[in-house]
Amino acid sequence: MLCAPAKRRARSAPRGSSLSNDTGVERTLVLLKPDAVARGLVGRVITRFEEALLKIVATKMVWMDADLAKRHYFDLEERFGPEVFNAMAAFMETGPVIALVLEGVEAVACTRKIVGSTYPDQAPPGTIRGDFAHMSRAYANARGIAVANLVHASGNAEEAAHEICVWFAKDEIHDYSSPFDGYSR
Repeated sequence: MLCAPAKRRARSAPRGSSLSNDTGVERTLVLLKPDAVARGLVGRVITRFEEALLKIVATKMVWMDADLAKRHYFDLEERFGPEVFNAMAAFMETGPVIALVLEGVEAVACTRKIVGSTYPDQAPPGTIRGDFAHMSRAYANARGIAVANLVHASGNAEEAAHEICVWFAKDEIHDYSSPFDGYSR
């Protein structure tokens, strides 16, 4: 299944998600990057999402290749230049990645809050990046490497819908009931 590219960094308020209802329940994509997998943080990171009542509706482990990196980071080169794209693609291809689709009330914003700032040195304690990572943008840029920040999380509902389509076929995403469905955070 081919995905239409998301618009670059749309800043509008979420207009739903891959779920078509007005309940505020959305889906978002999370990638546990090679550094999270290699450091054995997968369980601890997933626990953070589950404790926030985000439900895992799809998951898989994938070794990214150049094609998948290009489809996922389709506009990174245009936004930040080839050096940033090449560094990120090279980093993402160093080891397996665990892809998750999370579902919950305002899942995109909730997930971004749990993950913390893109740059771990700016992420507050209590966030995944604030607790488990420390690399700064300056350090990464000086070495021409990607910022090792453990997790990718979709930036908005439109981006989430595109990214979910890149990573998962419809039949790989599961609808099921949870006793916590509909609880707000």
